Amino acid sequence: MFQVQSEIRTMKLLNHPNIVRIHEVLGTKTKIYIVMEYVSGGQLLDKMTYANKLNEREARKLFQQLIDAVDYCHNKGVYHRDLKPENLLLDSKGNLKVSDFGLSALKKPDNVLNTRCGSPCYVAPELLVSKGYDGAASDVWSCGVILFELLAGFLPFDDPNLMSLYHKICRAEYICAPWFSQSQKTLIAKILEPRPGKRITISNIIEDEWFQTDYKPACAYEFDPTVNMDDDSAAFNSIEQKTTKSKISKSSSFINAFELIAMFQDLDLSALFEEQDHKKQTRRFGSQHTIIETIEKIEAAATHARLSVEKMNNFKIKLHPKQTMTRYSRSYFDLSAKVTEVAPTHCVVEISKSAGDLRMYNEFCESLSSLLKQKSRVSSEGEDLVDQCDAGGIEKQDAEL
Repeated sequence: MFQVQSEIRTMKLLNHPNIVRIHEVLGTKTKIYIVMEYVSGGQLLDKMTYANKLNEREARKLFQQLIDAVDYCHNKGVYHRDLKPENLLLDSKGNLKVSDFGLSALKKPDNVLNTRCGSPCYVAPELLVSKGYDGAASDVWSCGVILFELLAGFLPFDDPNLMSLYHKICRAEYICAPWFSQSQKTLIAKILEPRPGKRITISNIIEDEWFQTDYKPACAYEFDPTVNMDDDSAAFNSIEQKTTKSKISKSSSFINAFELIAMFQDLDLSALFEEQDHKKQTRRFGSQHTIIETIEKIEAAATHARLSVEKMNNFKIKLHPKQTMTRYSRSYFDLSAKVTEVAPTHCVVEISKSAGDLRMYNEFCESLSSLLKQKSRVSSEGEDLVDQCDAGGIEKQDAEL
């Protein structure tokens, strides 16, 4: 709860075109609602998955926008501390938006932070030792890793063994792609300097010749007086002071729309729920099966994709790779599934990707979609029985006539 509140307050301090905005925070007795800027382009990671590496012009533009956003944050005394493609979003015009300030920290008087956090492949070497560190310098390192990945299509530091990975990071052991220009190599070397005291600063990055090409500095928005800085406190206080046990309401004697639709056995509900945008992190599917049968279909799709199944509460399922694979690896594949019953023989399945390759995710979704469209054995046998009875009834009527 504290982390959520901290993230909200941090994001309310920031008002920049390359940072996701919070518009309002609302609270009820049991829930908090955060109204945020809608960013329709998805994660930068997904774009990189499809395009592999970006061309120099596009990579430079995104890096310029990232540096502008991070520079603005630092000037406001905010250090992100978890910069990575998963936390960078793209709007409908392809502009970058920094999100997820859950691990951010505010500037201290001595400018030294002590909490070690971030994602292993993007973490600065000074975070791997027990000493304090400069939040600004660590953010700069993460920006350098992202720039390398944008231009190369792969990470500068990547290893299935965590200790080997940290060893490479601390020694700044990386190999530039053959197509890197000399100016790109020079800038990356200045950013991926393992000694934070000698690492290039953001102001010097902005002055770099390669960075300055086609550079259009972003202008921070003026402070919006309509955003109430006390909204989040009121929302959290509402929960803390008024939370009571929710009463379970009695089921209505009236059937709902889904139950009415379900009476028509041949009606396929999948079109109501299935989404065709294969770049989304979450996809939904309709299932003409009971909730237990639907879960069995998910397990079958997971087995085919070599994923292990971990059943959670409330018909939620976690799907993980069976083979030994660390979470910080780019090839890691992690999904979650939630099944919602809308009628006795109709469910909605929501599949979400928290990590992993987008192509693998889409292949799993296509496999699951095919399985969900298959009629269950009991249903098929029941339809055959109905057909036989109908045929017998017709013969009987003919005999009577």
